[in-house]
Amino acid sequence: MNSVFPRRGLTALSAAILTALALPVSAAAEQEHAKNDVFETIEVTARKRTESLYETPTAITSISENTIEKANIGNLDDIGKYVPNLNITRYGVGNAAHASVFIRGIGLQDHIITTDPGVGVYVDGVYLGRQMGSNLSLPNIARVEVLRGPQGTLYGRNTLGGAVNVITKQPGDDEIATVQAKVGSRGRLATDVYANSRLNDELSFSGSVSYKQRDGVGTAINLANPEKEIGEEQELSGRVAFKWQAAEDLEFTASFDAVNNESGQSPYTIEFTAPMDPNDPFNGDFPLLTPEMIPSNPDDLASTVAGIESTDFSGWGSAFTAKWTLNQHYTAKFISSFRTSEYTGGLDDDASPLNLSEFPEEGGADQYSFELQLNGSFENMDFVSGLYYFNEDGFTKSGPFVFSPWNTPNGLLNDGTTASFGDYGYFDVNQETDAYAAYVNASYHVTDALSIGGGLRYSEDKKAANAIFPSFADRKYVTADFDEVTWDLNASYQLDKQMNVYAQVQKGYQSGGFPPRPFGGAAQFVSFDETKAINYEVGFKGQVHENVSVMLAMFVTDYTDLALPFNDPTAGGGFVTIVENAGASKAQGIELETTIAITDDFSIRSAIGYLDSEITKVDEGVIGIGKGDAPALTPRWTVMIAPSYFYDLADGATIAANANYSYRSEMQGQSVSRPSETIHSRELLGFNVSYMNPYGDMEVTFYGENILNEVYDVGRLQQSGFVGVMRSNDRSEFGIKFKKEFEL
Repeated sequence: MNSVFPRRGLTALSAAILTALALPVSAAAEQEHAKNDVFETIEVTARKRTESLYETPTAITSISENTIEKANIGNLDDIGKYVPNLNITRYGVGNAAHASVFIRGIGLQDHIITTDPGVGVYVDGVYLGRQMGSNLSLPNIARVEVLRGPQGTLYGRNTLGGAVNVITKQPGDDEIATVQAKVGSRGRLATDVYANSRLNDELSFSGSVSYKQRDGVGTAINLANPEKEIGEEQELSGRVAFKWQAAEDLEFTASFDAVNNESGQSPYTIEFTAPMDPNDPFNGDFPLLTPEMIPSNPDDLASTVAGIESTDFSGWGSAFTAKWTLNQHYTAKFISSFRTSEYTGGLDDDASPLNLSEFPEEGGADQYSFELQLNGSFENMDFVSGLYYFNEDGFTKSGPFVFSPWNTPNGLLNDGTTASFGDYGYFDVNQETDAYAAYVNASYHVTDALSIGGGLRYSEDKKAANAIFPSFADRKYVTADFDEVTWDLNASYQLDKQMNVYAQVQKGYQSGGFPPRPFGGAAQFVSFDETKAINYEVGFKGQVHENVSVMLAMFVTDYTDLALPFNDPTAGGGFVTIVENAGASKAQGIELETTIAITDDFSIRSAIGYLDSEITKVDEGVIGIGKGDAPALTPRWTVMIAPSYFYDLADGATIAANANYSYRSEMQGQSVSRPSETIHSRELLGFNVSYMNPYGDMEVTFYGENILNEVYDVGRLQQSGFVGVMRSNDRSEFGIKFKKEFEL
């Protein structure tokens, strides 16, 4: 790995900005206001105990409520624009609620019930098991913590790339109520009401209700009365929580949240390519499909399938936490949760008026979890230990679907002839997962400056799945068990009160499972093994100057038994998703984050990530994937720059100007080097300028998002004679935000 970052791959605009600012780069240690003489101490709970961000021996970015507001962050996928080596993308059946999180080259973009994410998403420590529904709205959030690298000890299964923990504001944290409203271009309307207060000495309450909508960017041109515009957004969500301080040493917290999203399909189009296998008469042989059938506006949809232009997602969840301080050293904690969700969506894969490849889809999942912790804190040592159980029961089904020439309406082939095997198709996949774990993680202060630590976790997963596909003679039932011991070792040394260095070795694992689309036959519906990773990392964190903070991480990660999904249009019978333990891969890179207060009124946050990731070994018999190919959806460069300027008016009011720049270099839609699936680089610019009154309880903001209206791809998958292109729904938007705060 080169010690100097080459600028090759960055556009002229990227290079000009980096050169002009001459910064090493930034991001997580936020300050509420650039005028502070010293930076605010940031506390995180990444290791399930409260500690300083600088003293935590792992790569973590903490995005505060203030940054969420000033960077115009609305959903989880926006977080992916501001953290190094983090990329959040969407493909799943065109549904706006879908989010695939990739960290350091590890993630999974599929959403079928048999696929688990490679990066775990949590809300207040409660695991969200599905990619569908993970694109959370983020109103009234205390912070978002992004942990990079395997988190196998404290977070367990399916955190091979890392973890994202959304931390909500807790009841009793504030004594305020706020009302917010937003009006903008593209029909943007949004409102939010939030309250947090102590009802009495023992009982606290917090609650919020949020609504947002935006017009679409395209039209379903062949439907007489389309339900939604393409890219249209509409969502209602809410959350309520209560905290009861039953005794000085005993507290209970209960929360309930719900969301209902009814949106248009994400923009989708196709680009024609040469057939992948010219010797197969069906592969790429759609004689009636011609470029003239594809709308000239790629945001429009030419499908004739009613309802496929509309998607929805609904769900609700509850959580209960009990915390008991046993004595001055020990604390017991019990966390339980239940979540349920349902969605509909679908894609007309050929994006044309013809009935060639249409897959309407619906799915859902119920999950509950229980976690019992015993934690201790002593003069020189602290530890976290626990027992964990998780259950998920879910389904995915599609029908009536069309995949020419195997399943065609009324038995008609592309050339108009009748096929004896022709008919609409149907499939469904069901899976129940039981996961068990026991873990312990401890740190010991050898001296005032030197700390060492480590952890150990045993995880066991039991999966039972069944499926029926058109190529199956009967429904097939399968079971599989997976288990793994994961661990970590770390050491940190405090150079002084403001600077720390650390080193760590971590082992993580991704649970095995079953392939999501075994169209080729029941013989393909077999389990694949878990993926394992060892991560070696060194880092530096601290305030190197009164006005400069730096966080640096350098890492090398080796992945073995790498389970890679690969969509193979040549396999016959449908769009077959094959998942195999393909071999091994290596990721190495560097992440650098800084905050610089240039003056009392002017500061710049920035972040840069460089990632060199490739498949280093491919097992014999694995098709489509080659040694040297890059993992899917993994940009080599990730860059963020966010300057802020404050100006005080004579009457005590404040004008604040914030800008943000985000860059992601090109990447592959799948783990294969194929030009048709190359996703080009993208650059986004945004800003907001706000006025805060002298009392600090009212703010008016003029904002702009993606002001150059960069339209970029978020997914590309090669199919039979064409590549399906999922385009971003992230378009230019300008408007006004208003916020009023009331004391309670």
